[in-house]
Amino acid sequence: MQNIQSYIKEHKDRFLNELIELLKIPSISADSTYKNDVLKTAEAIKTRLEKAGCEIVEICETAGYPIVYGENIIDPNLPTVLVYGHYDVQPPDPINLWDSPPFEPVIKKTELHPEGAIFARGACDDKGQMYMHVKALEFMTANNELPCNVKFMIEGEEEVGSANLATFVKNNQEKLKNDVILISDTGMIANDVPSITTGLRGLSYVEVEVTGPNRDLHSGLYGGAVANPINILTKMIASLHDENNYITILGFYDKVENLSDAERAEMAKAPFSLENYKKALNIEAVYGETGYSTNERNSIRPTLDVNGIWGGYTGEGAKTVIASKAYAKISMRLVPNQDWEEITELFQKHFESIAPNAVKVKVTPHHGGQGYVTPINSIGYQAASKAYQQTFGKTPIPQRSGGSIPIVSLFEQELKSKTILMGFGLDSDAIHSPNEHFGVWNYLKGIETIPYFYKYFTELNN
Repeated sequence: MQNIQSYIKEHKDRFLNELIELLKIPSISADSTYKNDVLKTAEAIKTRLEKAGCEIVEICETAGYPIVYGENIIDPNLPTVLVYGHYDVQPPDPINLWDSPPFEPVIKKTELHPEGAIFARGACDDKGQMYMHVKALEFMTANNELPCNVKFMIEGEEEVGSANLATFVKNNQEKLKNDVILISDTGMIANDVPSITTGLRGLSYVEVEVTGPNRDLHSGLYGGAVANPINILTKMIASLHDENNYITILGFYDKVENLSDAERAEMAKAPFSLENYKKALNIEAVYGETGYSTNERNSIRPTLDVNGIWGGYTGEGAKTVIASKAYAKISMRLVPNQDWEEITELFQKHFESIAPNAVKVKVTPHHGGQGYVTPINSIGYQAASKAYQQTFGKTPIPQRSGGSIPIVSLFEQELKSKTILMGFGLDSDAIHSPNEHFGVWNYLKGIETIPYFYKYFTELNN
């Protein structure tokens, strides 16, 4: 693959422009208003896979948004790599905090990205990282460098829990049969410190509703005499953590995997500057569970966070009411061995038990998934490590991520194959936040590195 760098250099502008065109489409799966845009993006991905060299590409309908499937089988006797990604994106709210419109991509230089970064919703999560694989395939097919078989499965519901992916996987096991699954939907430590994600946290996502009186009430006439759902909801939420930021739900920690001191010492070797971390977030101090470092809190420990809370009057000016209802959305990031459905049930029982008799409580589970840990002695991990060594000149560091990709555990259960997480984003890329971006250098480096994974995975399987 001696000419891969020259190929990327020659086609750099086109690679960037193609990604920018994808990023212009607001494929927001959580909002039905954008249904046509999500479907338009699926069609665009189909076209791009065909042009990149997939011999078969099809849009597979589901009960929700479709899955784009593509394949190039050069020899059934060779290994098969299944690439997973998603073409849907998070809602861009709050819009007013974006420096440029979220679906009008711009390339701007930053301190961490002196060669420029693409600012747009989905730039890093996951259109930019998914599209690296499409362009890597283009290089390999155009230069007769594809050493094994490849399949693509690109879905449109990852940001809303991949509700229909499980059914698709279960019903298409032969179609999706593979030797390894390759995903780029994670990050790395730094551009000069490559890393491979070896663990993901699970997820339980719920919505809670607290109801008091049968209508909004005048706060002067009724205040102090009837339950205020907003007051009660905030008290209930506050009680979910103790003074050491330990989650108070009975049984929550029963199955938590506790790493040994030796394992925690290995994790601590990863380069990390607490001062730079605080500076990047513009905070004076970090916060979290007592007894654990920042990197441990956001990777090997479970969490509970309120993602949204509302009720009553929030418009301009004053309106003195006691709201009839109050709501919150709550996510729990889980570690290996914690079952998300069991945790959801524990949360529901606990939350209902702490509510005073003056209100009614409703807990609605939304979605979730199990955590995942991939071994570092597998052929897939070794191939990825060699690929990073080839293009970065350094051995990547294995690292557990705080994020969740719930379908990874499903893949292992149904397809019986391991997943390799080759992410090229940075923690500072603001995924799910205003001003999400993805470095131009990172995007092109991913395109350069991915073909070497195919090369080494094929060689190590012989």
